[in-house]
Amino acid sequence: MADRRLGLLRRIPWWLQVGIVFALSRVVTTSILLFYAAQQPRNAWTAASPDYLDFAMLWDSHWYYIVAMSGYPDQLPITDDGHVGESAWAFMPVYPALVRLLMAVTAAPYDVVAVAVSVLSALGAALIFYKLMLRVSHNHSTALFSVVLFCVAPLSPILQVAYAESLQLLLLVLSLHLVLQRRYLWLFPVVAVMSLTRPTGLAFALFLALHWGYRWWRRESEPFPRRELATSGILAIFSGVMGLVWLVAAWIVTGSLTAYTDTELAWRAPYIGYQHLIPFAAWIQGANWWLGFPLGVVMLVIVLIAFTLVMLSPWVRRLGVDLRLWVLSYGLYLLAVFFPQSSTFRLLMPMFPLLGALAQPRSVLYRTGMVLLFIAGQIGWVHIAWWVDGADWTPP
Repeated sequence: MADRRLGLLRRIPWWLQVGIVFALSRVVTTSILLFYAAQQPRNAWTAASPDYLDFAMLWDSHWYYIVAMSGYPDQLPITDDGHVGESAWAFMPVYPALVRLLMAVTAAPYDVVAVAVSVLSALGAALIFYKLMLRVSHNHSTALFSVVLFCVAPLSPILQVAYAESLQLLLLVLSLHLVLQRRYLWLFPVVAVMSLTRPTGLAFALFLALHWGYRWWRRESEPFPRRELATSGILAIFSGVMGLVWLVAAWIVTGSLTAYTDTELAWRAPYIGYQHLIPFAAWIQGANWWLGFPLGVVMLVIVLIAFTLVMLSPWVRRLGVDLRLWVLSYGLYLLAVFFPQSSTFRLLMPMFPLLGALAQPRSVLYRTGMVLLFIAGQIGWVHIAWWVDGADWTPP
């Protein structure tokens, strides 16, 4: 009987298997979101017990709506104490522009189009993620279970709300897949769009530079043709430039050189006050704010050591050099510029290739346990970060 079921499964095309996994995961996640929507009190964004689409428009969804409908201000808002306040400049233009374009084409309302773009982008990301994991694992079961973990991950509810994360993950997994295929020319337009969807251009530039250096170092055992050497090097520079384009755009429109960074810093001001952007300082500041000194610094060091050990583990090493270089590059980028708070869990999502390491054990008990654990994580994350419970200070 087991052999017959396995035979039937193998006859189903891979893309349909991924689609079924994605659809089933959306049933679970949608049920969780609807449960919390029914309990949702009146808040700054919705009435009590909103419907699904209204519930999917909480938090930063409203900022994307502002960008889609009104664009960006030419003057930065200034707080009563003279600092730059929160504004639409913290949110990059590709996702709201795409939603606005599709609204014009379909005549559908913003919330419908915004959620549809997120869901379809997430499905596309799942499909390409399967191909990426198949390329590094050479095993259908591992690749498919990687997709399962991607679809039921604790933060997977973000894949079906009006946020840019789904579109970012689609572009990122496509970019990583193209790097592994050494199709550098194809990456130029993808990197350009990705860099203006979510702030990943500088992290991807670092990754490409490390990728270039590794290929050059290994050129005797793995050929590094001159054309690929030149193209990948130019691509790394291009990604770095694209990582700065939005800063320049904000400068040109507002007249302030630091418009973008000042706007981003406004979001951490409620925690530590207004500070200058000092690379790598925010995590120390955040650790001390959350846990106090010296416990905060001690815990930060422990977290960094644990991350290093994870990256050196056999499971992660089986993902290959390129995916590990991406995770390392993005991790360094987060350490350099972001302040740790409840949104940090969402910002960790681009490290999704690590799910391929968790997918390697084939024990049915292990895999069932991981799925149940991840679904429990969804409930916990929606409860803590998405659902608005009074004066909520844990934004997603």
